[in-house]
Amino acid sequence: REQAQLKASVVEDDTEEWQKDARFTGLERVGGVDLSYIKGDDTSACASLVVLSYPALEVLYEDCRMVAVSAPYVAGFLAFREVPFLVEAVQRLQQEEPKLRPQVLLVDGNGLLHPRGFGVACHLGVLTDLPCIGVAKNLLQVDGLVRDELHRQQIRSLQKEGDTFPLAGTSGRVLGMALRSYNNSSKPLYISVGHRVCLETAVRLVKSCCRYRIPEPIRQVQKQGR
Repeated sequence: REQAQLKASVVEDDTEEWQKDARFTGLERVGGVDLSYIKGDDTSACASLVVLSYPALEVLYEDCRMVAVSAPYVAGFLAFREVPFLVEAVQRLQQEEPKLRPQVLLVDGNGLLHPRGFGVACHLGVLTDLPCIGVAKNLLQVDGLVRDELHRQQIRSLQKEGDTFPLAGTSGRVLGMALRSYNNSSKPLYISVGHRVCLETAVRLVKSCCRYRIPEPIRQVQKQGR
């Protein structure tokens, strides 16, 4: 019920001036968030937030806190386990360094690409009211999307960095986009809308943040979490 209520607030369109510009003029700060667990312990985690300059992608701010995770892991409800800690990190930033508040957050996870169309990137976006983008390393198999031979053929069709194909479910809805983000890696990223950004803008922004396969805001936040 809570997911359904919050989902009603998701905005799937661009809302910021910088999003409408081909070069993202006006975008100066891009954030990344992640929760990293201690190996063999699913209750102790590091909640991390980084803010990078854009387009230089240099670290401006880091916050890393050990947290005790009490909510159980239930497939499709990961946000209830992790998002409260990420919201707290954003709130701390707002209190301590308001000038460094990110203009968009990249989330290691999914947005609309979710069994109920409300993944962790949507959840975090609605609660923080920040534009959010879901960036997943693996395909979440929902709405008929499967890692079958057709999907593998589509991945092989991504010949160079920047190539994409839509993730269209059996419902006919495009839930996200597969992106080859880096020439030296044939494994795609799965990009989906979180909040206050359209899919085309989300894909372009993620691509522009990639020096390697994983976009820098997520790469840096995971490095910090480790």
